Amino acid sequence: MKDEAAFDRILASLHEAALDPARWPGFSAVVDEALGVHGTSLFFGDGKLASGEDTKIAFYWTCSHGERRTDLERLFIGTYYALDERIPRLRHAPDGQLIHNTEVLTKRELRTSPAYHFLRSSNGGDSVNVRLDGPKGSRITWSLHDPIDRDGWSSARLDLIRRLLPHLRQTVRVQVALGGGGMLGMTLAGLLETAGMGVIQLDRRARIVAANDPALGLLRSGDVLFDADGCLSTRAPAANAELLNLLGRALPPFGTQAAGGTMIVPRPSGPPPLALHVVPVGGGDAEPGAWPVAALVLVPDAAQAADLDIAAVAEALRFTRAESQVAVLLAQGMTVGQIAAATNRGESTVRSHVKHMFTKSGITRQADLVRLVRSLAGSGGSGPGKGDAPQP
Repeated sequence: MKDEAAFDRILASLHEAALDPARWPGFSAVVDEALGVHGTSLFFGDGKLASGEDTKIAFYWTCSHGERRTDLERLFIGTYYALDERIPRLRHAPDGQLIHNTEVLTKRELRTSPAYHFLRSSNGGDSVNVRLDGPKGSRITWSLHDPIDRDGWSSARLDLIRRLLPHLRQTVRVQVALGGGGMLGMTLAGLLETAGMGVIQLDRRARIVAANDPALGLLRSGDVLFDADGCLSTRAPAANAELLNLLGRALPPFGTQAAGGTMIVPRPSGPPPLALHVVPVGGGDAEPGAWPVAALVLVPDAAQAADLDIAAVAEALRFTRAESQVAVLLAQGMTVGQIAAATNRGESTVRSHVKHMFTKSGITRQADLVRLVRSLAGSGGSGPGKGDAPQP
């Protein structure tokens, strides 16, 4: 963690894990080394955005120094998960806030909790936890285990974790999209043989190397995406500028670490729009023979695009997180009063968020705001749904 190279190594390993969850222990090993910690745990689970009380764990991974600790996973889920006082509190923690175990547990619980005793015995007593809103109404919780040295959670360690959070969220988005298309863990060549979603391969100059059949169909129709002399482009000028920026971050100059991202591309004829996930590819180290592929552009079908998360709505419409949460809940059919109760806000605060969204989007009616959010999701009326996969 002494220089920027540590962050670059972590990010490169995270990009590999986005395409193949089997690489997650390798990513965790890089984090362990860079941060000087005993390991990490990742929860991913679905649940209603309003409360999360019915959240169901889709997966739970605990890794230490590059190895999955399935023994600890089974013991925690089978015995201590239901007893862990942190779980319901972390469910409602603010998105992206780092929370120490000592902040989420009372002094008495730190002495008497069986779950906390288990965490201490497995080098997790001084864990730092963070909850993130995930795709399709899911929740992500990432826990980083105890520091190995006696310096504790230094500001440098915590700053590095914060820098990683948007990339971690993006990784889960990509994994859920690939999982929905039955494409997780496939080789680059294998992705071109599937029809689960559109896949476009780009070289380091952002030129199209290859595309699978669904992507070729999109490019040939040309109503949203098209091949502009070998380069990926979109019809809407504003969206095209955003696409170029996204590709620039995924394919930066040599010596600069790449970063993935997601954007929403509107259709000229109206909804549903397209969601584009841009994923950097590590090259020969990540998959022998991958060169000259340097990035993938993944285009889920309309059914998958229907399940956008709060963060994606915020990115697409430039709403704040609080406004986006209200917008998604309105789109799910909840009233202002129900949203206020579910989010522990006053009704006047919820109405204020709605007014701010009206101003930002140029909309004057709540029904039009709901229609806008549903069009982003491509749902036509059902609103965002539940996720397929980790968290408490």
